[in-house]
Parts: sequence; C-alpha cells; structure tokens
Amino acid sequence: MAQISKNVVRVDVRNIGGIDEASVTLPDGVSILTGRNATNRTSFLQALMAGLGSRQSSLKGDAEEGEVTLELGDETYTRTLQRRGDSVAFGGDPYLDDPELADLFAFLLENNEARRAVARGDDLREIIMRPIDTDSIDAEIRECKRERDELESEIEQLDSLERDLPDLEADRREKVDELEEAQAELESVREELDDLDAGVEESRTRKEEMEEAFQRVRDARSDLEDLEFDLETERSTLAELKAEREELQETVEETEEPDENADRLAGRIDELRRRKRSLDDDINELGSVIGFNEDMVDGSGIDIDEGMPGDDPTDALTAGDQTVCWTCGSEVESDQIEATVDRLRELRSDKLDERNEIRAEIQELTDQQSSIKQAQREIERAEERLDAVETEIESTESQIGDLEARIESKRDEIEELEAEAESVDVDGYDEALELHREANGIELRIDRIEDEIDEIDDEIDEREAAIERREDLKAEREELADRLTELRTRVDRIEENAVEGFNEHMETVLDILEYENLDRIWIERRETEVREGRRKVTRTRFDLHIVRSSPDGTAYEDTVDHLSESEREVTGLVFALAGYLVHDVYETVPFVLLDSLEAIDSDRIARVVDYFRTHADYLVAALLPEDAAALPEEYAYVEQID
Repeated sequence: MAQISKNVVRVDVRNIGGIDEASVTLPDGVSILTGRNATNRTSFLQALMAGLGSRQSSLKGDAEEGEVTLELGDETYTRTLQRRGDSVAFGGDPYLDDPELADLFAFLLENNEARRAVARGDDLREIIMRPIDTDSIDAEIRECKRERDELESEIEQLDSLERDLPDLEADRREKVDELEEAQAELESVREELDDLDAGVEESRTRKEEMEEAFQRVRDARSDLEDLEFDLETERSTLAELKAEREELQETVEETEEPDENADRLAGRIDELRRRKRSLDDDINELGSVIGFNEDMVDGSGIDIDEGMPGDDPTDALTAGDQTVCWTCGSEVESDQIEATVDRLRELRSDKLDERNEIRAEIQELTDQQSSIKQAQREIERAEERLDAVETEIESTESQIGDLEARIESKRDEIEELEAEAESVDVDGYDEALELHREANGIELRIDRIEDEIDEIDDEIDEREAAIERREDLKAEREELADRLTELRTRVDRIEENAVEGFNEHMETVLDILEYENLDRIWIERRETEVREGRRKVTRTRFDLHIVRSSPDGTAYEDTVDHLSESEREVTGLVFALAGYLVHDVYETVPFVLLDSLEAIDSDRIARVVDYFRTHADYLVAALLPEDAAALPEEYAYVEQID
C-alpha cells in the first residue's frame, strides 16, 4: 500500500448500506461525492460515520457482517458490524469513543436529529443541551455549598469571639485588681510576721525548723490546689461529654431509616439508563426509516420500475392512487404508505416523550439516591462519634476517680504536715502559725490569680490571632459564592451562548444566501413551567422565530411551518453548525458531513459549502451532478464509489 499523507484520509468499506466493497481517498478540505440517487453516496457517508464512531449505519441487506477501515495520518481505525437477529452489533476501535456530539452536530445527513428538529419545529433546547453534563455541575454545586456553610459557621464563631473580647478584657482588669489587693494583703501579713519574729527569743535552729515545716505545708497546699483544679476541669469535661452523648443518641434515635435503599435505587437508575440508550437507538433508527420513506414518497429515492402502470386504461386512471411497496414489493395504496409513515412519526414522537420522562425520572432518583447516601453518612458519623464519646466518658470518669483519691490523700498529708509544724516548740508559735497559714493561703490565691490572668491573656491572644484570619475566610467565602453563582449560571450561559451563536450564524448565512422575503430567523430563549414526575419545575425552551417582509416592505412574524423546504433545510444546517461551534465539536472530530441538500438551489449550496468549510479540516458533501457543477473546481470530486 502506498504511504498515505497525514492530510489524506483513506476509507475502506465492505458490506455497509448498499456498498459491497469500496475504497475512497479524501484529501483535507472539501470533498464532493457527485452522482445520481442510488449511487451509494449516502452509504459511503454512513460508512465514514461508522469509522468515526457513529452507530447510525446499517449492514448491507444480504450480509451478515461488514467492516470499515479508516486511515487518518499515521493512525488506523476500524469498525465492525455483525448481524445478531433483528439488531446489529458494533465492534472494533473507531476514531471516537463517544459519538453523540458528532451525531448531533457533525454528521449532517438527512436524518440528522438537529436538522429534523428544526424542520419539525421542535423545542431546540433539548438538542443543544443534551451533551452538557449537568450531573457533575450539580455535584460541584453541592460541594461548594458544603464548603461555604463550613466557612460561614467558622466566621460566625470568630464573630462571637470578637464579641466576647470586651468581657475577657474586663475579666482581666478585675483579676489584676484582685491580684494587687492580694499582694498588698500578703505584704501586710509578712510585716506582722517580721514584727513577731523580732520579739521572739529562740534559737536559729528552732526557727529554721519551723520555717521548713511551714514550707512543706505550703508546698502540699499548692499541690492540693493543682489537683482540685484538675478535678474541676475533668468534671466539666465529663458534663460536656454526657451532654454530647445525649444529643448524639437523640440524633441516632430520631433519624428515620430511608424508605428506599440506595443500592436498589442505583439498580433502578441503571435500568432506566439502559432503557434510555435503547430509546436513543430506536429514535435514531426511526428517524432513518422515516427519512428514507419520506424520500420515497416524495419521489427523490431510488427508482423502482416494477409495478409501474402499463398500457391498460384502468392502470393509467389509477396510477396516482397505487404504488409498489419498496419493502415487500406488493402494490398498495399511496395513502396507506403515507399513513404508515405518519404512524412511524407518532411512534417516534411517543418515544421522544418517553425518553424525556425517563430523563426526568433519572434525575429525580439520582437526587433521592444522593439524599439517602447523605443521611446514611450522617448516621454513621453520629454512631462513630457516639462510640468515641462513650470511650472518652469512661476514661474521664476513671481520671476523676483517680484525682479524688489523690486529693483525699493530699488532704491527709497536709493534716500530718500541719501537726508536725505545730509540734515545734517556739514562743509565740500559735500566733506565728496562724499568720503563716494566712500567708500561705494568700500566696496560693495569688498563684491562682496569676494563672487565671495568664489563661485570659492566652485566650485573648488566640482570639485576636483567629480574628485576624476572619478576613481571609471572608475572602474564601466570597470566592465560593462567586463559584456557586458561576456554576448556577453556567447552564444559563451555555444556553445563552448557544442562542447567540445560532442567531449570529443564521444572520450571516441569510446575508450570504439572499432570501428576498426572509429578513431574520432567530431563537428566543424563554422560561416555561413543565411537569417532571410529580412536581412542576421551571425550564427554559428555545423557540424558533421567523421575520418576513411583505411585497410592500412591511415586516411580520411567521412560523417554521410556513418556511419553504429550502429555507427549512438551510435553517436546520446552520442550527447544527452552531452546535458544532458552541460545543467545540471540532476539538474531537475534524469532519463535517453533508447530505440531502437537493432542496437548496445549486448557487446557494455552493455558498453553504464555502461557509461550512472554514469550520472543519474535512468537509464531505454528497451532491447531484447539476448541484456540484456550481462549486469551484479546486475542490476534490469523487464521481464513483468502488
């Protein structure tokens, strides 16, 4: 095989559509498949779509399997089709893993859903918004709201800390005053002791023994003070833990078990998603069948010679009422075929409605599943915390018991030390003992007050440092609020951009195509109330508006039903191209495929192709010879597919 240029695409096809075998090489830029009907141009486009990843392709009627090989630069992609009963299984390694965007906005054949939605006058929002992953946006919104709530709670705590600062500073001033009073009182007692010592005749040894005895008493009382403080702290902690235990027990007892099981909901959601995918396939297949039959009814399909009226006068008179069914080969009334096509349209419409209902149910079940999981997580966290609190309560009660025992032991020790001090025989002992006891109590009180002042100072410093962080937290909260606003309006912006993109492109194309009495075709985005499941919600819809001019120059609004076939086709094509640009489809698939342009005159087809070719590396269009004749010679032309 010759080396393929990086700018050239080679497509090998076997048993796809009406093709037995064919190989076609396409350069970059514009390639025109020119020929009459029934020359496999559409089949080739479907084969190219299959190689790129689409499932909107069919096997040759008498084949059990088919294949497409796509060589693009140095890469080779394959797609296999295998008949399995009434369906076709797709395999291989195509260019795209997910072809939804390309099917909607790049593969613009006659049955393209975007084109048909415009032609039918459908709400265009569903087509534009289908590729948007709103579930991930909703999940991100929930996470942002959680972070915002945590920040608001922390900021509220800091506000409370700031409000408490004046009280703390007032407490500190009171403690400082109390400390000064205690220090003055201690100084007075010490002066009395000095006076007493000056009048007491005793040996130095006896005096030192008395001082040492009193020091031991003071040390023991200081230790007792510390133990009593620790005991009070532990008792306070125990009370807080018991209060928290009661709250957690109430939370666990009052939380009702959800009526639904999250795993069962997940199974139901998976089942609905499989049903939705099946409906997507059915809708696409019905679109193809309807489009094909519409062509046949309009006479633009393949020629069928069998069953045509001959020379019989009766045949001539009834020729307009009967035709040969291209499915079974028997003669049937034309009205009967049209009625069948109408039923197919109704069936497709019913399936579209069912798909929309399933989408709404999936969303409702997904929200319910998320709520159930959140409730379960809250219960689990409460139960885990309850176990931890029970353990902490047991540990705290044990520490309280230990402290009470140590305090009792310390009190006994103090009594023994006081008795030992009293046994020292010194003149004026009783008065000195009382003064020493008083001084000892004052010293302990001074130590306690100083500790309390230090604690207040530390708390003030901590609160002031925490308050300094408040501005940073507020800035984070503002960023989260902006992020939430951005997320909540992202879908709105996407919708607005889609509408703006369509309207801009339509205005441009209308100027290019020069429809005399067609002034403007534009989409209006508006809100409407719809029912989703058992609730009513507000949704946006895209309505197509047409502005025409009467012969006297008066402008008036019209509906899509009154557009000519040519105008509808152009509108549908440009709507699909707007989606191609709005959703950046060109970043994932460098192709635009065009087919069924017969409703547009050749000069306008040339202008449409020229407009489209600026948006894709490869543009492949199937045209009748007379339409292709109006296009520039610089394009690549494929006149035979084999």
